[in-house]
Amino acid sequence: MSYKLFIMKKAYNIDEQISLLKEYGVIFDNEEKAKEILLDVGFYRMGFYSFPYEKTFPSLTNRTHEVKDGTTFKSIYDLYDFDTHLRRILLNALDRIEVNIRTQITYIVSNHYIKSPTWFADSSIMDPGFVNTFEEKVYKTLRDNPVIQRHHNKYINDKYAPAWKTIEFMTLGNLTSLYKAIKDDEVKRIIAKRYGCSIKIFLNYLETIRVIRNKCAHGNCIYNIQTAKGISIKPAGITDDSRHNINGAICVIKYILGTISSERRKDLEKDIAGLMSANRDINATEIIKNCTKIAI
Repeated sequence: MSYKLFIMKKAYNIDEQISLLKEYGVIFDNEEKAKEILLDVGFYRMGFYSFPYEKTFPSLTNRTHEVKDGTTFKSIYDLYDFDTHLRRILLNALDRIEVNIRTQITYIVSNHYIKSPTWFADSSIMDPGFVNTFEEKVYKTLRDNPVIQRHHNKYINDKYAPAWKTIEFMTLGNLTSLYKAIKDDEVKRIIAKRYGCSIKIFLNYLETIRVIRNKCAHGNCIYNIQTAKGISIKPAGITDDSRHNINGAICVIKYILGTISSERRKDLEKDIAGLMSANRDINATEIIKNCTKIAI
């Protein structure tokens, strides 16, 4: 996104940054604290959270960049702070989910094809397109891992380390591609059923988890995320107005986490409820409610 307010032709010192914000109507109750925040978070990053306060929001054209009356620097910071804490909460749950999915795929498929420890590179088991590009697209980067290196130093004739070693170091994107490439739909159904899903819905949820996980891991804004692909309504209980936003993604995360551990799901729900009910600027609260669709 291109904002005149936050994309500068030259570097601005901290006093100039404050002056620029004032020009657009931002109110400060403590300029010294605002300077501390800007030097910590960054002027440009804070701009991602000022956009919803603009008078012309959500238009990307004919923008004046002026903020609505009563917009304080705290309003903007509270939105940033909410987004930061939400990412941390979700990353904790997503890490648990990723480990479980990795374990289930490895365990189920490896025991189904017990005579093929490197089944992920076996064209009789996997789609040839996946197998033919596996070395270049996936394993090339894994070879630098000390565990994989030690395996090849010990077993010099092995082209690949076995699945329980190799898959451990694949990314979530790799896992998604791996699952898609399994030829036997019955094997895929067994994995999907572990999470109470059909193959199609499991892939939809897996892709949703992958997108949100990557956004969170790279520090992107998630409070206003819009997923390109609609999230499947059932069995996670997604509402029609949440099929493309963070609320829908959270429902998927809660659902999948609940199939792994009901206690972990309760912990997640408690953390999100606490974040939503936290004391913050009224303008930030309204934007969070409208953008996330999460009930407050």
